[in-house]
Amino acid sequence: QVQLVESGGGLVQAGGSLSLACAASGVTFSIYTMGWFREAPGKEREFVAAISRLGGRTAYVDSVKDRFTISRDNTKNTVYLQMNSLKPEDTAVYYCAAGLRGGVAKVPAEYDYWGQGPQVTVSS
Repeated sequence: QVQLVESGGGLVQAGGSLSLACAASGVTFSIYTMGWFREAPGKEREFVAAISRLGGRTAYVDSVKDRFTISRDNTKNTVYLQMNSLKPEDTAVYYCAAGLRGGVAKVPAEYDYWGQGPQVTVSS
């Protein structure tokens, strides 16, 4: 059974930092593209960042470039999202996802498994 278990998140003031982690089990982690998406109240799920199977390629939505960093450790079956210089508009539920389609997929439909989604709240 595939499981993606996220940790991290919480409440932070604008300008602060948070780190998310997503640990995978029940999968051969290194064959999956990993992504982070977020969903704010009343909005559609939005692509945030993705990293290729071996970590050689990354992609980000423009609004988080130079502030967020996605990374992965295939020896620990874990993907991370380091979030710096957080803004109130970053407030959302953040989901990690695993997909077999390769590359750095940016569309939810290209992912096969999803985590439960920790809340990130940035106060102004």
